[in-house]
Amino acid sequence: MNNLKDINPASPKETRPRVLIIEDEPGMVDFIEMGLSYEGFEATSVNNGLEGLEMALSQPVDLILLDLMLPLLDGIEVCRKVRQVSPVPIIILTARDELDDRVLGLDAGADDYITKPFQFKELVARMRAVLRRQTLLNPKPGANPALNEGANAPGVLTVADLKLDVNTREFLRGSRSIELSMREFELLELFMRHPNQVLKRQTILDRVWGFDFIGDANIIEVYVRYLRNKIGEPNLIQTVRGVGYVLRNQPRPKEREENGGD
Repeated sequence: MNNLKDINPASPKETRPRVLIIEDEPGMVDFIEMGLSYEGFEATSVNNGLEGLEMALSQPVDLILLDLMLPLLDGIEVCRKVRQVSPVPIIILTARDELDDRVLGLDAGADDYITKPFQFKELVARMRAVLRRQTLLNPKPGANPALNEGANAPGVLTVADLKLDVNTREFLRGSRSIELSMREFELLELFMRHPNQVLKRQTILDRVWGFDFIGDANIIEVYVRYLRNKIGEPNLIQTVRGVGYVLRNQPRPKEREENGGD
């Protein structure tokens, strides 16, 4: 068994799976599109079933996220018509959680079903699972790391002297082991999957606390402070004033001074 200290991450690749979102709730579309862009997917969206069907049949698509209650043409019909001519994976997104609705969607040809509201990481995990199954059935050259764990694909994430094992939930700074709470771990994992990338506060809130989180948005500052205190100096989690936060490979002198506050 490999030790966490001895594992180095593989180099990420550049190909991006294409996802078609057929959904008429603008807030839900924005939430999904933003998250997928961070996870290494290329997303396109339409807000009605008729246009969604046309795009699904005319454009190259690797996966479809499909709402059931759509204007012009409902999701079940879209699913049936797509499945008649294409094996593209389809995941149904809906607020309807009755057993009959789930059965109807799956019988129409959907590969999976997720009920709103949902945690974004569960949606992405389901997407990767159906894409992996599709790849096994129809192998293509140049498999994308987004099918595994996003832009930073391996089970052990490394940024500077930080190492995070997403399987064992072990975290090291250098040779020092650091205990993290569940929420601290999820926040640090998000940062380490996107090093040197500025993450907006709303993105962090949606990804770590969930799309349906109702509470004080200052909770982010609280947990960033917890992480900074546990990780210690030099501080790698930098505040981008008015925007959000970024985990850097090394602190910048100017930002080091700015991080006295959150």
